[in-house]
Amino acid sequence: MKLVDHSRESLIEYTVRQSMAVVPDGREEALRAAIDVHMDEALERLGRCIDACAPWRPGQFNVLQSSQHCIYLYFLSNTIWKRSGDAAAATRLFLMNKTFNGIDLFYEIEMPDVFYIGHSVGIVLAKATYGNYLVLYQNSTVGRHKDQIPVIGDRVVLYPNTAVIGRSVVESDCVISQGTSVINKRTPAGQMVFRGADGGLAFSPRPDDLLQEYFRL
Repeated sequence: MKLVDHSRESLIEYTVRQSMAVVPDGREEALRAAIDVHMDEALERLGRCIDACAPWRPGQFNVLQSSQHCIYLYFLSNTIWKRSGDAAAATRLFLMNKTFNGIDLFYEIEMPDVFYIGHSVGIVLAKATYGNYLVLYQNSTVGRHKDQIPVIGDRVVLYPNTAVIGRSVVESDCVISQGTSVINKRTPAGQMVFRGADGGLAFSPRPDDLLQEYFRL
């Protein structure tokens, strides 16, 4: 994958310097070492995601594209955590992502191989089951309630200001429309989900070609 305006080495240095601007604790050498060990796997994961997302040029990562930068920091922090258990390095990258991109996406959360972020500001993602080809927009929230954890199927779109909370199950090919909250409910597969007049949920069939806007399926 081509790194736009960067080499592997300069991307590592860029990432370390950004992190030190957020957490200036003088531990840049330890962070640099952790990133260096796990950078290749993180970029491989990022490349698969970028190649699958229709709005982005395949085979290229531009760190100045904020959504790509956001996903890069997640894959890097998650890879470091899974492969080494280095919570210090992973936490610094998590905090950096939160500061620069306004997203709360902890490194322990298992995101799918392919997901697209329209705008990252205000997104909060708790531990849940996330299906592949997920679309996220600003101020979308996935939240657990005690031991009740949401399940989100494949090819789900969460438009701005949406929420999926508690024991909710959003089945595959659903679109949660703007401002709609799914709380302890199940949504049928292949549906647009709206706020109902009675405070519940209303449904209509999802357009068949909707995901072509987001993914190369």
